[in-house]
Amino acid sequence: MVKHSFTMPISAFELSNSRLPRPSHNGESSSPDEFSALLPTSARSANHHYISPREVTEVCVRLRLMLDEIIPIEIKETRISRPGSTSIITPAVVETALAAADGDRRACIVFALLTVKMWYGKLERRELCDADLYSLKAEACAMIAKRIIEEEQDQDFLFKEMLCRRFSLIVDNEVTDARNALELAVDIHSLTVIGSSGYQKCISWIWHGWIVPSPVRPSEYVSYTDVAVPDFWTHFNPDRIKTPLYQNGLQLAFSIVYLALYTGAVNTANPGGNFDPVEGLLYVFTLGFLFDEIVKFYHIGIYYFSFWSVFNDTLYGLLIVSFVFRIIALSVPDNSSARHSNDVLAYQFLAFCAPLMWSRLLLFLDMQKFFGAMLVVVKELMKESVVFFVLLIIIMIGFLQAFVGLDSADGYLDTGAMSISYMVRSVLQSPEFEPFEMFAPPFGALLNYIFTFVVSVLLLNILIALFNSAYEKVYDNAVDEFLALFAQKTLRFVRAPDENVFVPPLNLIEIFGLILPFEWWMPKHRYARLNDYVMTVVYSPVLVLISAYEVYVAGCILRNRASGEEDDDTQDEWEYPEIESEVGASDWLERVREASPHADLDPATYEIRQLKKQVDELTAVIAALKQDLGGGKKRAESTTTGGDTENEIENETETLLDVDSNSRSSE
Repeated sequence: MVKHSFTMPISAFELSNSRLPRPSHNGESSSPDEFSALLPTSARSANHHYISPREVTEVCVRLRLMLDEIIPIEIKETRISRPGSTSIITPAVVETALAAADGDRRACIVFALLTVKMWYGKLERRELCDADLYSLKAEACAMIAKRIIEEEQDQDFLFKEMLCRRFSLIVDNEVTDARNALELAVDIHSLTVIGSSGYQKCISWIWHGWIVPSPVRPSEYVSYTDVAVPDFWTHFNPDRIKTPLYQNGLQLAFSIVYLALYTGAVNTANPGGNFDPVEGLLYVFTLGFLFDEIVKFYHIGIYYFSFWSVFNDTLYGLLIVSFVFRIIALSVPDNSSARHSNDVLAYQFLAFCAPLMWSRLLLFLDMQKFFGAMLVVVKELMKESVVFFVLLIIIMIGFLQAFVGLDSADGYLDTGAMSISYMVRSVLQSPEFEPFEMFAPPFGALLNYIFTFVVSVLLLNILIALFNSAYEKVYDNAVDEFLALFAQKTLRFVRAPDENVFVPPLNLIEIFGLILPFEWWMPKHRYARLNDYVMTVVYSPVLVLISAYEVYVAGCILRNRASGEEDDDTQDEWEYPEIESEVGASDWLERVREASPHADLDPATYEIRQLKKQVDELTAVIAALKQDLGGGKKRAESTTTGGDTENEIENETETLLDVDSNSRSSE
């Protein structure tokens, strides 16, 4: 391969083909790997070594045995999470972990560490007596994985092999479903790994569409080869809609339109009960979103349900109920009371959805750190409140049975509904005491006082404590929680890649215009071509904006490659390469290193290490002196020719005595 020089002119075509060599920053000659592109020129699957599930399981077992030896007892968590050489996760430990996946199995090391962390998490929940020990071991697994990710120099290998490549395990003599390290870290909520720089950079590249699912094998990831091609029509491709950034933008745009349609429909009631275009479009959008939820649930199953999925399903359910009452109203004669009552009820359900409809926008604002962290807080508060509501329901059932029993003691049941109403008011901090004064005295009033005390003093304070702990837990790790939310959202777009992405409500075009009439009989290659044509027509206004944006990004990448920087590098206002090189050539950095306070060490450890270094130097000097004295003695004993040995010894002794006497007299 012929090396190109930076001084010679180079065309944009050569830059876009990613053949520009990367300069060496340490002054050494470039290695052959530096001539290969960071983004390869082919979208074919990489020819990597196959790692069987048995091999991956063996690596996991090795790592588990290693962690059991490294952390045999409970220690302080700071000794694991502490940066620098004072941590027990030393470079030797990291090297040993890498040795567990020796040879061609190195790609599965991060996945194996996360798997072992998941194992320790299960043991932590099952064996409560050693829960703290297993928690430490799980955190150690995450810390080792983070060190490996951040120390990996081959970025292409890190992204496509370590993080994006899927592996399987053997559990109960059966092969599990394949997952990659990106997905596993999100599934087990490993904030330590998710917060690492290499992990987030890989997620960012997937978010911007620089790493995409392979068109040949959707379970694998390849690089988008045209990322540095500054040609408009090259990027005018409907497949680019699969990019998470563009899918999120489309969903946000359609959600704003959806909200506008809802606002128009709820504020313009039709007295006659007929549909207007705004209300009709509102229900069409709702149908598209509902079909999307059904398809996702069909493919994912029960694991699809989350806080936001339940939130959206509740909103769509209320809108469908409103639509049903509107249909019922239209099915009865005009100017009838039944039509009027059903029509009013339909608009009441429609108006009841307003808080949910506006809150739905927060789902698409979670890319901002503030909104993302707040959404995580809300989700955690909802989880913590489950404990409160379970206790509340059990206590309310017990007291309600007591009130009903007191009421039915006389053979009549006439205060059951009243008891439920007053109990709910007590929960909402508005208790009622007077109605119970004359209810089965003195038992009714006594039970009411006890219930009010239990709910107002005990349960509500428990709820406040749970909310406080959840809030502190999230905000202590607000940045990592936001990064985890960003990773989860990115992977949600690509984890189960669809061959043809139709963002709701455009999925109605796919269902009723493509799948039902054509997919069941048309050949696959012709059906795929038909989908491309339809997507190009439907998304053409959006593709114009996407192509213009990607042409701009391609120009930035070409400039970065021409200067030898990374593709996603941005030059900040404080970066001056010429001045930095001049300062680096001076003695300024040496003076800084001498004045460095050694932040990775505490002062006592630093002083002990300095003392140890001095002791080692003194030991070396003493050893050298002993060797010199021993050598002189041997030379004196070996001199047996050319004179009398005893006379020489006497002469040396007399000389030493004279020197000693002279020194004493001088003193």
